Amino acid sequence: MKSQNEYIGDDSFIKLLEHYHCPAPLYVVKMRFIGAICSPNLELRPSDVISSFWPQGHEPRLETKQEAELFFKFFMGLWDELFEKVKLNKIHLDVIKANSRDALKMLCSRRYEEIENGYVEGFWGGKEDLKLPAFVAEIIDSLSDLANLYLNIMQKMYATENLEEIESAIHHTDRMVEKAMDFIIENSVLPRIDDLKRAMN
Repeated sequence: MKSQNEYIGDDSFIKLLEHYHCPAPLYVVKMRFIGAICSPNLELRPSDVISSFWPQGHEPRLETKQEAELFFKFFMGLWDELFEKVKLNKIHLDVIKANSRDALKMLCSRRYEEIENGYVEGFWGGKEDLKLPAFVAEIIDSLSDLANLYLNIMQKMYATENLEEIESAIHHTDRMVEKAMDFIIENSVLPRIDDLKRAMN
């Protein structure tokens, strides 16, 4: 069944985040939604995840009922689009061309934020402990390790003159991240996908 909440597109959504002074960039928003969709915490609601993008007590002030409805409709458009991608197991990191040392450094920083502040934080959904199958717990731990690997690559970036070596290390880490997310979706999410219809409130 097609979602009633259509995604407004990346450019418009970035403007929405800027309008509401959201500290999280779009790529973190997307990955936190994906992590939350994959979470076994069935009490986690989209509205909880949306609130997590602002520091506690600094959530947007929605002045009217219409503004509130539009605000959540736009966020739920993105949630529903990502839900469909999870359902099809088509989650991939954005391909980003980085042809300088500074650009590669920014890419590593972005990847760390996507994985640790995005997917992993979304998966835990504010809980410090969840009842997880051992294999899922291991994969989630490995994703945090991979997030830190991007930081290690970034720290060592100026110790080598070979940019191709750096690009190769980032590309290899990207593939490991995607395989980990693919494994979680295939073995933990898809078997219960029909139970993942979550209430907005």
